[in-house]
This record gives sequence, C-alpha cells and structure tokens, in this order.
Amino acid sequence: MTAWLNEAHYSSGLWKERTCQSRTCVDGWMNLTEIDPDEEVQGEIHLQISVLGDGDIPRKLCCQVLEARDLAKKDRNGASDPFVRVRYNGKTYESAVVKKSCYPRWNESFEFELDETLSDTGLLSVEVWDWDLVSRNDFLGKVLFNINKLQSAQQEEGWFRLGPDKSKHSEYEGTLGSLRLQLRLRDEVVLPSSHYKPLTELLSQSVGSQLNGNWPDFIMLIDETTTAESRQEVANNLVKLFLGQGLVKEFLDVLFKLELEKTTEPNTLFRSNSLASKSMESFLKVAGMQYLHRLLGAIINRIFEEKKYVELDPSKVELKEAGCAGLHRQQTESDIIQQSSSLLQSYLSELLTSILQSASYCPLLICQVFHQLYLRVQERFPDPEYRKVKFIAVTSFLCLRFISPAIMSPKLFHLREKHADARTSRTLLLLAKAVQTIGNMDTLACCSKEPWMVCLQPAIQQGITQLKDFITKLVSCHESEDLELQTRMSLQCGTMEKEGFLFLHRTKDKCMPMTSPFKKYYVTLSKDTLSYSRTQHSKKSSSISLPKIRAVEKVEEKCFGSANVMQIISSEDSGLQETLYLDCKSVNELNHWLSALRKACSHNTNTMSCYHPGIYKADRWSCCHQKEKSDSGCDKTRHGVTLQEWYDPLDPDLEAQLIYQHLRSVQQAMRDKYYMLREQQGVKEADSVRDKKKVDGLSKLFSILQDLHDAHAAVEEEERSKNKNVFLELQT
Repeated sequence: MTAWLNEAHYSSGLWKERTCQSRTCVDGWMNLTEIDPDEEVQGEIHLQISVLGDGDIPRKLCCQVLEARDLAKKDRNGASDPFVRVRYNGKTYESAVVKKSCYPRWNESFEFELDETLSDTGLLSVEVWDWDLVSRNDFLGKVLFNINKLQSAQQEEGWFRLGPDKSKHSEYEGTLGSLRLQLRLRDEVVLPSSHYKPLTELLSQSVGSQLNGNWPDFIMLIDETTTAESRQEVANNLVKLFLGQGLVKEFLDVLFKLELEKTTEPNTLFRSNSLASKSMESFLKVAGMQYLHRLLGAIINRIFEEKKYVELDPSKVELKEAGCAGLHRQQTESDIIQQSSSLLQSYLSELLTSILQSASYCPLLICQVFHQLYLRVQERFPDPEYRKVKFIAVTSFLCLRFISPAIMSPKLFHLREKHADARTSRTLLLLAKAVQTIGNMDTLACCSKEPWMVCLQPAIQQGITQLKDFITKLVSCHESEDLELQTRMSLQCGTMEKEGFLFLHRTKDKCMPMTSPFKKYYVTLSKDTLSYSRTQHSKKSSSISLPKIRAVEKVEEKCFGSANVMQIISSEDSGLQETLYLDCKSVNELNHWLSALRKACSHNTNTMSCYHPGIYKADRWSCCHQKEKSDSGCDKTRHGVTLQEWYDPLDPDLEAQLIYQHLRSVQQAMRDKYYMLREQQGVKEADSVRDKKKVDGLSKLFSILQDLHDAHAAVEEEERSKNKNVFLELQT
C-alpha cells in the first residue's frame, strides 16, 4: 500500500505509529477483537499548554483549546457535535459544544493550580466528545501530557493526534482469530525531469532496435536480480515508463526473447511469474481496460442480474438452493446439473461471440505486441508437433492472465461496483474455468482433473476452434492503418487519460442552492485539460486548464448527503477562484479520480496549502463556521497523495524515480551477476569489443544511479537546512 493510505482511517493507532516510525514496511499478525467505539478515533486537536507564574506567586497550568480537524463522524447527519473535556488533579472543565462540525473551533482557555506538594504533578488529560441530547456522549479521542516534562519547557503548542482510550481492554481480545497485515508507507521525493533524463535514455537504448545485440543484457540483468516479492511492482513501473517513451513493444519483445531462450519445454512457456509474464500482465491492464470492459461488460452484467443457481460438481449440489422445478416438484441432482450445463453453455457461447467480434476493436498496440509474441514463439518452436504453442502463448496472457481473472473478480477490474454474492461468484468461477480450459487448448487434461466438466466438452472444443480463428485475426491486425484503431490506441495509452459520466456542479461566487445542484456530464481528463460536456460526443464542452488547478480534495459527507463528492479548486485569469464539485458513484471511483487528477497536477506551482472540506452556505463555511468566504481554509491539502496503481495515468518522472530506487537496491547484485555470467561464458578480460561496450554500459548505469543519489542527498540537505532555519525563527 502506498502513500494514499495517509488519507484512510484505521481502527488501530498502533499500526499508524509503527508504520510511520519504520518508514518502510510493517508485517505482523493482529488479533481480531470486538469493535469498541471508544477505539475508533481519528483527527487532531490544536492545543497550547503553558505553566504560568514564578517566585512567590502560585504557579498555574493553562490549557488553551484552539481547534480540531478531521474528527470522527458519530451522528446520522454525517458530522459530530464536539466538545472538549480537560482534566487535571481531580478537577474537570468542559468547553462549549460546536454543533454539526468535524472541524470545530473553540478558542477557550482553562486554568488549574499546580500542586507543588506532589513529587509527581501528574497528567493533563484532554478529551474530545460528541455531545448527544438523548443517548450517552460518544468518545472522539484523547491526548495526555506529562506535566513534569512540560514544566522544563514552560510551553507546548501544536497539533496533536487524538488517540484511543487505552485504559479499556476488550475481553474478547485474541478469541476471534488473527489477521496478517502488511502495510507499507511510501513517501517518494520526485526530482525535476532533467535529473531522470539520463536514466530514461539509457533504458530506452537498452531496448532499441539499432543496438546490434549490445544492450539487451541490461534488461536481462534486471530480470535476473529482481526478487519475486518486487517483480510485479518493477514490471508495472517499467511498462509505464516504456509506454511513456513509446517503446513498450520493444521492451516486451526483449523480455519475450529472454524468456524463450530459457524455455526448453513448450508446456511451461510463460507459466511462471517471471518479469516477462508480470510485465505483459501489467501492459494488458494499463493498455486494455476499455477493451476488457467492452468485451466482458454485457455477460458479467447478465450473470449478476440473473442470479441463477449453477453447479456442475455433484458433491457441491444443494437441492434447497435450486428451488422447485414445477408445482410442488423438487428438482433432482441430475436436473440441476443439466440445467447448469445449459446455462454455462449459453454464457460461454455469448462470451466467445464477443471475443470473436473484439478483433475489430482491440487496441492496435495490443495487436502488435501479440503479433511479435506469436512470431517469436513460432521461430523458437518451428516443429509441426508444436504448431499450437504459438496460440497457447497468446492465450496464456489473454485468457489466463486477463480475461479469466476479470471474470472471477469483476470488482477488481472495475466491471462491477461490489463483489459478487456466493451464488454469483460460483457461476463466475465455473465460467472462468471453462475459459481457462479453452485457453490451455487441452480438453482432455481438464476433464481428467475435474470429470464433472465433461458435459461442457463439446462447447469447449468448439471454443478452441473459435479462439484459434480469433488469434489469427488478432495478429494479422498489426499493420492496419485504420484511423479508428489508431485513435483508440492513442486514447488508451496516452500519457494521461481518464473519462466517464459523473454528476457535476460548478460554482464561482454563487452560494450553494438548497436543492441538489448536480447535473450529469461526461468528464474527460486529458494531458492538459479537464473537460466536461452533456454527452460523450458533444461538440460543445467546457474545460479547466490543469496548470490552473490549485487543489483536488474530498468534501464532507454532510454537505451533499454523499460520501463520494470531491472538489476541484482552480483560479481564473482574472484572479477569481472557482470550485467544481464532482459526485462519484462509489468510493473506488472517487479515489481513482482524486489520484488521477492529483498526479496530472503534480507539477503545478500555484497550489493551496489548506482548504475547506465543507461548502459555503448561509453566509458561513459548513466545516469551521467561518463567515469570511475568502478564509484560507481549515484543513491541509494533500497534493501528493495518490493510489500509485496500474490504472493511474502515466507519470514519467515518478516511474523513473521508482525504477531508480529499485536499481539502486540491486546495484551490487547486478554487478555480481554480470561477472558470474562472464565467467560461465569463459570471457577473458581482454575479450571482444562488444563485451567492453557492455562493461562501459554497466559503468554508465552505476554512474547515473550515483548522480541521482547525490541529487536526492542535496534535496534532503536543503530540507534539513530549511527546517533548522524555521526552528531558529520560532526560538527567536
């Protein structure tokens, strides 16, 4: 999990602390317990605590409660009614209640007399509660201060994270099982583009067609030194970088050749989780998602809507699930299996028809990659007995690593908003098994492992023939000059692209209307603009230039009655500020748009440091109740928080930074591997000019990595110097 986790809220404060302290990765087992509302806390409180008085005057402890932010929402209206309870030495004070706000401001002070007779002056407790008229108040979090430490500093001020009430322990702890979690907090410093240019050029040269065999060893070294744990991430970063450079086809071709050189048994080709397999998998996800949605959308929706009971395995048939066949007649096991077989054949027939038709709209770049894979395998295994291996090579990616996983888990591929229920999930699994069998092009092997699949054998055999015809058409599309295909390819593999229907509201100086202001628009994020129009192909549209965007943030749920609203704050040439509100269908869609827009605006200079998570309505901000509309904001912005997943838009600098971090970590392993391979091949020190070029290339890589390391060190030193100056100013 990456830096966007900072925006999520976790029930365990321990995990927050451990992740922030380690700065890398936390891996461990957590006991599952009953949910305790008093431990579900979040947010921060702004306090100023000081010790007053000197000499003969009795000293006093002063606690000034200023404000709080991002408090938990405990009430049905999507907010809370927070107040503060301050305790010290047996005395308790309470602040006023701020109604309907998760960003309250109090500006109240409370004083306590310090008991000098005590050797330990005790703890100051600051608790935040949600006030309720009828039921008991809800706990929102607390902060504890050691007064002994405070007396030496005299004053302490800042934002303090609210924690749970640790005095309470669940009686069920450890009795509900355990869950293993691995959390990783990534906070990358991305340098200006010029710093990554040498690395990007070197990587581009390593896959170029003009290299005469000197450089592909560089990709081979990356392949050989990348561990299984990091292979998927490295593959994803490399694919995105080469997509941005227009060289992804050449990069994948180098990996195909390396994989084929290592493969002696055709049946194991591309079946391992090698860099080639992972890179091809990432490529299909990045470049082919629109294609996949068009291919599978109708059949997946049909299965979800019909909710039919489908089961072929006699040991798993449940008669009560199937219901009655007719008036008062219970269905038998054979009835259910026969009915299930007919349904699955219907689903499979519809899917295969869709696959056959998809050759005309499959993105050109995917066609070209499959074409070169097809040819490479044909060259490697030319014998007639291996004539179907070239087809299996294509289906091993298209069916086994792309279509089948999407059928089994449609939510993960954004084909559905929610996961399937148990009945629908079983139907999807059986359909995916049939597709995998067709992709393997071996009906006998499947039926020997799962004999109850034999009823689908005629449909599967027909599917194998149809799939071969499809692949033949697919790999022959690589030289097509069809303009529509070219356009679709550029849309899917452009440097930044996201689109879809959203509900949208635009406001300048207007106050928010009482009724719902949202209207449906087709929103498109391109490389330079965010545009929106009433229909997808409308000639009339409005747009916002990306460099003018100052913040992209979430909106409080209580503002519009939806938890999936975001705001885009931009400035016009006249200096006026404009806010665009987007209402997404789900939290997943909200996170994807937030991530895509933040990444697209990552190099903007005129960004805001704080914003209002509420709306301006009835002459005040709903979040903090400030009356000035031009008030700067009550919460900090999150410009760098992105998902960093395969469905994000391309960010060449970020991909180069992530690849640099990986190469830096395996630098010594690459050097050792290279010299080990030279020894195995019997290469002497004074050998060929070609080998000298490889050594020079490796030295050049290490020199580039050192330059990037030095640049990062300079940035860190500059940051430390800034912080030191700020600290000195505060002391002054």
